[in-house]
Amino acid sequence: MSGAQAPVAGVRLDVWLWAARFFKTRALARQAVEGGKVQVGGQGAKPSRALRAGDALTVRRGEEMFELRVLGLSDQRGPAPVARLLYEESEASRVAREQAAAERRAAAAGYRPPASKPDKRARRLIQALGDLDAL
Repeated sequence: MSGAQAPVAGVRLDVWLWAARFFKTRALARQAVEGGKVQVGGQGAKPSRALRAGDALTVRRGEEMFELRVLGLSDQRGPAPVARLLYEESEASRVAREQAAAERRAAAAGYRPPASKPDKRARRLIQALGDLDAL
């Protein structure tokens, strides 16, 4: 790793989440921790909690859920490949996340709403179809 990532005793949880690129800003990371979206060792935590190598994290970001183990500590945000070295995601978490993403894509690929409101002719056709149900 780079010289900027010297051995550190502990890093604030919100700073680490920002440095590991789970959130775009430290303020968003702090809000997520305060909102209960991040757990350390299965328990809620404060943004100022000192994170150490080997800690187990659960991070919920939108519809995605990550189960992580902290491998490295950093208080500086770097490139994504370097940030990826700070943690290890469990295989079960990765598979579940990919499966959920595939299900969301499949659901979105189904019905497509019309681009605009129906015109007069289309409204009459829709109304005629509705009248068939009354028979």
